[in-house]
Amino acid sequence: MNKKAVCIISGGMDSALAATIAKNEGYEIIALHFNYNQKTQDKELECFNLIANDLEVKDKYIIDLDFFKQIGATALIGDEFDVPIDGIKPGIPITYVPFRNGIFLSIAAALAQKHNAQAIFIGVVEEDSSGYPDCRESFIKSMQNSINLGLRDDTNIEIKTPLIHLSKADIVKKALNLGVKLEHTWSCYKNSDKACGLCDSCRLRLKGFKEAGVKDLIEYEVTP
Repeated sequence: MNKKAVCIISGGMDSALAATIAKNEGYEIIALHFNYNQKTQDKELECFNLIANDLEVKDKYIIDLDFFKQIGATALIGDEFDVPIDGIKPGIPITYVPFRNGIFLSIAAALAQKHNAQAIFIGVVEEDSSGYPDCRESFIKSMQNSINLGLRDDTNIEIKTPLIHLSKADIVKKALNLGVKLEHTWSCYKNSDKACGLCDSCRLRLKGFKEAGVKDLIEYEVTP
């Protein structure tokens, strides 16, 4: 039996690399994307489809989570808060979406059960990220335990986080070494045409490319 993995693919370079690693490890990929009314939803969906095509994925799911808009409490959804553009600061930023990865992993687990998949791949990064609590390795391990307690007794799903301890520069280098088309990925929290270059996610991406000594092929309004 072919081994299968549900790969959560946001459209960003981290998840694109994680899914590529899954394919290289011999997994048949089930690609999973979420629309949750984020500001760059259409662009992220476009990139998800490009990444899925690059990986020659057969099974893909696009799931709408409209309830995130009702919850709010984040700058990524709606107009309640502006996306910060004044630099990365200590603490949890307003772009944190409450328990987003927990919700994503729960849905991925249900999908993994359906397809008899052995793994879930998610491109979370703990060491060089925006400081989101649901990107921590301890959280992921706890979710894996809870997920397996909530599935059939004959199921044992591993949540694989191949990027968890990498820097953004490491991610850029590894992605290029594995042939990931980073121009097919999107990181900006704010814009869908030209990346703003100033939000936390753009700054982290640009920092990664700079430290890797490689030019980013997507367009930016500003490059700080």
